[in-house]
This record gives sequence, C-alpha cells and structure tokens, in this order.
Amino acid sequence: MKRFSVVIGVFLAAALVIAAAQDPVGSDKYWHQWRGPQMNGASSNGNPPLEWSETKNIKWKVAIPGRGHSTPIIWENRIFILTAVPLEPEAKPAAKEGGRRGMPSRKTNIKHRFDVLCLDRSDGKVIWQKTVREEVPQEATHDLGSWASHSPVTDGEHVFAYFGSRGLFCLDAADGSLKWERDFGQMQKHMEFGEGSSPMLYGDRIFILWDHNGDSFLYALDKETGRDVWKVARDERTSWATPIVVEVEGKLQVITSATKFIRSYDFETGELIWQCGGMTNNVIPTPMVADGILYVMSGFRGNALLAIRLAGAKEDITGTDAIVWSYDGKETPYTPSGLLYGDRLYLLRSNNGILSCFDIKTGEPYYSGQRMDSFGNLYTSPVGARDRVYILSQKGTMFVVAHGPEFKVLVKNTLDDSFHASPAIVDDQMFLRGFENLYCIEEK
Repeated sequence: MKRFSVVIGVFLAAALVIAAAQDPVGSDKYWHQWRGPQMNGASSNGNPPLEWSETKNIKWKVAIPGRGHSTPIIWENRIFILTAVPLEPEAKPAAKEGGRRGMPSRKTNIKHRFDVLCLDRSDGKVIWQKTVREEVPQEATHDLGSWASHSPVTDGEHVFAYFGSRGLFCLDAADGSLKWERDFGQMQKHMEFGEGSSPMLYGDRIFILWDHNGDSFLYALDKETGRDVWKVARDERTSWATPIVVEVEGKLQVITSATKFIRSYDFETGELIWQCGGMTNNVIPTPMVADGILYVMSGFRGNALLAIRLAGAKEDITGTDAIVWSYDGKETPYTPSGLLYGDRLYLLRSNNGILSCFDIKTGEPYYSGQRMDSFGNLYTSPVGARDRVYILSQKGTMFVVAHGPEFKVLVKNTLDDSFHASPAIVDDQMFLRGFENLYCIEEK
C-alpha cells in the first residue's frame, strides 16, 4: 500500500536557476546535454510531430555503427553521438550471471573502437568521426547496457565525450580534433551492471561523478585543460545518477543523488553544504529542480521520492522540515529519470510502461498506475514538449500522452528498431537513437 506524507511548512523558494550550462548563447534552445536544456526532460520551444512510422514523418534515418545507449546531443546544425564498435565480428558477447535473480552481464575479449560522431542535422550525413580509444573493455556491462552509455555534453565550441573507464575526452566541435583527455582509472560497478552517469557542464567547469565499489569521488575539472579544480572523496558505492548544478540564494551548488545520501557541494570549493538520506539502492534517476525545490527519486528494491526545499538547507536535513513532501509508493522509477514539466512530475514505475503524474507543489497524484497496453519494458526516460509527454519502449513503441491532470493517450507510434537511449527534441524535430539507426522525426 502506498503511503504519502506532506511536511507542513512555509513553501517559500529562493530565486534558483537550474544550471544546464545556460551561460553559452543557445544552450536553452538546443538539447546539448543529458535530459535537455534544463536537465528536466522538457523542451520549452519544441514542437515534434504527434504521429510517425517508418513511412511517415521520417526526415532521415541513418545507420550508426557499433553499440551505444547514450542520448544524442544537438547544437545548432550538429548532432553528437557516442558508440563502441567491435573491431572484429562478435556474434554475441559472452554472458554470465552478474547478480541475483538471473541478471546477466556481458563480457568481451574483442578490442573495441570508442568513437565520437558528428552528424549534419539536416540530412544525417557524417561531418566527422573521431576514434578516441581502442582497447578491450576490462569491465562487464549489463546485458541490456553498452560500453557507450554515457551521454556527451557540448557548449557549442567543445564536445566532452565521456566513456567512463575509457576516460573523458574534450574535442573541438568544429572538426573533432582532440584538445585534451583525462583518465580516471577503472571502475568496479556493482554486480557488473555497467556504467552510465553523464558529465555535467556549467560555466568553465565540468563535473564527473565517479561512484563505484572502490574509492568514489566527485571531480570538478577545468573545461579548458581537464585538470582538477577540486576533487572530493565520497562514502558511496555504485550509483548512476548524473549530478546537476543549481543556484541557491546567490551561490552555486553541485547536487548528487546516491544510495547513502543526496548531497550538495559548494561549486567553488567542493565543501559539503548539506546531505539527506532516503534513497534506495542502485540510484539511477537524475535529480531535477523547479522553483527552489529539488526532486530526487529511486526505485530499486524499494521506492523513494523526496521534494527538498533548497533555501536554508544545511548539514544533515534527513527528516527535517526541509523535506516539503515525500512519497514511498510503488510508482517510482528504477532506470528512467522523471520528467518535470511545468507544475507536474511524471514518473514511470520501475522499468515499465505504468505512468503516474504528481502535483509538484503538494505531492498529490493527479493520477497513478496508468498502464499503457502492449508496452513492454523500457529503459529510456520520458520527454515533454508541446503539451505532450513522449514515452518510448524498448520495442520501438512510443506512446504520446496528453500533458495534464488526466491520463489520456493521444496516439501510439511504432518503429522497426529497439531503443534504450532517451529521446532528444530541438525545434520541430525529435531524435531517436536505436540499436541500429538514428532517426530524425519531423512533420512533412
């Protein structure tokens, strides 16, 4: 039985800006990072089609070599995408049980080429392709994962391509030339589930969350050189959530979500500002912010959803009135991040097509547990645009749901591919990266 609690308190928000690298001109327009311009899955000016198929509203479709589940990112007329390409035929990587309940992992003894591709947004043609590393991956990955599951990020001038245990690579966005690279070592992920946290770019800094079953750290790097600005040790094991940067009462904070604690660090020094318990194991969803309230969630072997008032938060805020409301019902996601769209929060239960919608101010559900028929499993995160919510399944079916207090499926679209990468939206176009192809969907 789901439980719901609201902590009574003054609901005042300090002026707060979600930091999605907003300082570069155009960063609010383009899908230049994981989860979009505001790191919440929504596009304020996007207007992609309502309907499509393999024969309708496909502007172009191009094959992408190798395997990768990272989201494509877009800046102006360029699309950047990461992939891992085996250098010899690999019918099926060796699989073994990576954990309990038959969770399979994948190992390989084949050398892979780790590539960054830049494609022309108008026709999908490759502008440049850069190989940043060739090696045999030492680590396993989940059978549903890939060795290129981290999404890149760009400021329009640089592209920061992160391949986890392969390293972080800064490339010139114009021609793909390598500016610098950084090696952080070899990760040891829990139960060989693979890697996936994406870099966060803000101003002149790029942040890397290095949580694993070894020594864990949060890195703040100079984006021009890749050198440490600061580095802080973390008492955490494996997590996959991407950090975010927010401005609270005139100062920037870097916020991370993980099993032991949600934490906030001083942007300038790395000093811990506050922490809060309450998440489950295996934290994957990215935190989100609106009007001074932070929304964090997880859903592996338990359920957790917290709305945290950032103004005035100091030290350990677990169980304090900084928690505006909380929810521990079974509707929280495991792999997908939530969608924060206007005054509504959309969540998918676990890894399936069961949708819930919450009022972000009170935590009251507008609706919950709405099942989309014939959906199957999903590992992508929902996106929002034009008063629509787009939800993509592994099997290539996308449900388009009305953005509003009532559950209403507008249409169901299907493509001939499988999908683990989350969609990206810019202007009138939606970009879907499948196992085989990259699609540009646009009204004809």
